[in-house]
Amino acid sequence: MLGGGAAAGLFGSLLGLGGGILIVPILTFGFDLPLREAVGVSLVSVIVTSGASAGVYLERRIANLRLGMVLELFTAIGALIGGLVAFLLDERVLAGLFAALLVYVAVTMGRNSAGRAAPSSRADAGPIGNPSESDASSPFVGRLSGPDYRVRRLGLGATGSVGAGVVSALLGIGGGAVVVPVMHLAMGVPLRVATATSNLMIGVTATASAIIYLLRGGIDPFVAGPTAIGVFLGATLGARTSHRVDVRVLRLLFIVVLLYTAFQMVRRALGVA
Repeated sequence: MLGGGAAAGLFGSLLGLGGGILIVPILTFGFDLPLREAVGVSLVSVIVTSGASAGVYLERRIANLRLGMVLELFTAIGALIGGLVAFLLDERVLAGLFAALLVYVAVTMGRNSAGRAAPSSRADAGPIGNPSESDASSPFVGRLSGPDYRVRRLGLGATGSVGAGVVSALLGIGGGAVVVPVMHLAMGVPLRVATATSNLMIGVTATASAIIYLLRGGIDPFVAGPTAIGVFLGATLGARTSHRVDVRVLRLLFIVVLLYTAFQMVRRALGVA
């Protein structure tokens, strides 16, 4: 559990996913933990990942704190909703829908990467495009933007953040698999900034839903303890080495992990896993 948590923490910190995408399969298939308990432990690990990496990203001024806190209002709402209905919905239906979402996001990000030459000024530029007149004239949106990019489609970002919160509570992945593509593809935020900002957000999102799992007895402390320690160590290492990873490699890793997760969700939806 220590080793698996460390690997998940490292991977989750680099990609802004919180490590839950790996924690749930590791605990479910490697340690025969029931799925609901694995999700609960994963939420605790996501909180640890966020706490270990958020300070580093803020210190290096990579994360967009203002944008993250605005979107976090919506992910927290989604997390509460997801936590309340997590024990009522059919797990296989949810797994199938989530697999379709991950495949769509992975294909979209792959096309976006292949169809655009690398910008000469910055290697991790987001798809800025031309902001709408309302975005351009809004001082609020201007305060959420960075020095070399402008946030756009804030309403779409808020809607996607609610969905990310629901997904976080249902599957224990922290919501980064949804938040990062929303910020990068829909809102024009550079990928490296999106992953760093996601690391800030996922801790609060996971906390909102973990409280509900805790009240329902869905978190095993004997499993959560060693797993969380491993996640903390891996996430700390990932946060301090993320600036050395080429953004194109980061994007490729993100696409791979989305497709891998989709494969696991399809197996679960079909009753194979």
